[in-house]
Amino acid sequence: MTTARVTQLGYVGIGASDVAAWEPFAQEILGLEVSEKLPDGTLLLRMDDYHYRIAIHPSGTDDLLYQGWQVEDERALHQIAEQVRAFGIEVAQGTPEEAAARRVKGLIRFPDPDGFQNEVFYGPLVNLTKPFRSPRNISGFVTGDQGLGHTNIFVKDVEQCVRFYRDALGLKMSDYIRSMAFMHCNPRHHSIAIGPGPRPKRAWHVMLQVKSIDDVGSTYYLCQEKGVPISVSLGRHTNDLMISFYLTTPSGIDIEYGCGGRTVGPDWQMIYYDSGMLWGHRRVEQAAGAAPQPAAQRT
Repeated sequence: MTTARVTQLGYVGIGASDVAAWEPFAQEILGLEVSEKLPDGTLLLRMDDYHYRIAIHPSGTDDLLYQGWQVEDERALHQIAEQVRAFGIEVAQGTPEEAAARRVKGLIRFPDPDGFQNEVFYGPLVNLTKPFRSPRNISGFVTGDQGLGHTNIFVKDVEQCVRFYRDALGLKMSDYIRSMAFMHCNPRHHSIAIGPGPRPKRAWHVMLQVKSIDDVGSTYYLCQEKGVPISVSLGRHTNDLMISFYLTTPSGIDIEYGCGGRTVGPDWQMIYYDSGMLWGHRRVEQAAGAAPQPAAQRT
């Protein structure tokens, strides 16, 4: 039987002790649109025709809570479930109520080998009658068949998790930067980066890709004007060639805000890099001080 594959990173859930702080941050800084506010306080954020891509949950855990992977249909969902079980991991079938809460037709839930929560779903709610309109004057986000962007998580055993995401979810290797692995499931260079942990938080960042360098530059200076913490300065990565910077969210994890990322195809061959940047990407607390340290040395 052919291995079923996830097709994109469809959504993420982030925990927040201060959901109220997220609303102006998401709209005025990131340029996301509020799609819905749920009765339990959850904030659904939109960046394209999908009903939402990011859910901010009221929680005592300020961190990435889960990531949701899309598959083509119900048949692929069942096959992914069998592949996860073959890895020795229990799979929970989402109830109709849980699927409705995620605004999808069906889903399953399971942890990866390090305990990080994943969901796989099919049939997302799409709002074509109400086009996405950013609250900011930006050109928009790169999504479509590339999904919402990527996540960067920390695990105890990188290679064990690489095997899991490859064999159970069907992702493919893009490259390594030293000990951090980058994997793709569509033309986006990577939909997940897996680095060695543990760290204080399970995730370093979620990446959002905008369509223009002007969107990146204007947001970079907007953060400085509004006092939004920038953790890593403007720079360009070696592997995905993204020009980006990192800003800190109200939950304490970062958003990588970038443009110009490379795409990969079926003939892509895995590469190994000893450095994470072509230029820039310095940790801000060091950029104006003594010896600057590349952000990739966190990995």
